[in-house]
Amino acid sequence: MEADWEFEIGGDAPVIDACWPGFVDLRWPPKSGTEAGALAGDLAESAHLPGLAIALERLNSCHSPVWTSKCDFWPALQPADFDADELDAPAGNCAHVLGCYIDLLPKGERQWALADMAAAACGRWCEQLHTVPLRCCRVDLIIRRAVIAPDLAATGITTYFTACGRSTAEASQTLEAALTTFADTLCPDSTLQ
Repeated sequence: MEADWEFEIGGDAPVIDACWPGFVDLRWPPKSGTEAGALAGDLAESAHLPGLAIALERLNSCHSPVWTSKCDFWPALQPADFDADELDAPAGNCAHVLGCYIDLLPKGERQWALADMAAAACGRWCEQLHTVPLRCCRVDLIIRRAVIAPDLAATGITTYFTACGRSTAEASQTLEAALTTFADTLCPDSTLQ
């Protein structure tokens, strides 16, 4: 599986904001009494990509080193939005390209106290992802500044997933496999599947 990471910190770089008005807390155990999996499955993005709900549930589980603050799904990417060579796709497999992203935040306050600590985590994850024989997709981890609470700044990671296929169904299947592989990498001890 193709995977890479980089920094986008400072200046006008985007900031991950966990205090946005539409935030849905998917962490386990849930504070509202509703199961996190049910909440993840109710997200509009999950209606288009059911595997996203499963990945969100696992990434917010007690076995995960992170929690999520936002996600989105793009049902069709334009050729300017991706590089076919970076998807490790055979010729003809980029007819349909999908994408999504998930904002990740650390569970512990000291976990990514320095951006270099987040970089070390990204490096480990990319090494593990490179060992997975999954083509036609990639994951890009972008280390960013984050706001976890109105008075609490931190470091976070926006994770972009891109997948392609000869049909939309094939691209969706590959994107869901990439999400599962990523969740497996971050949460190897999770019993959620």
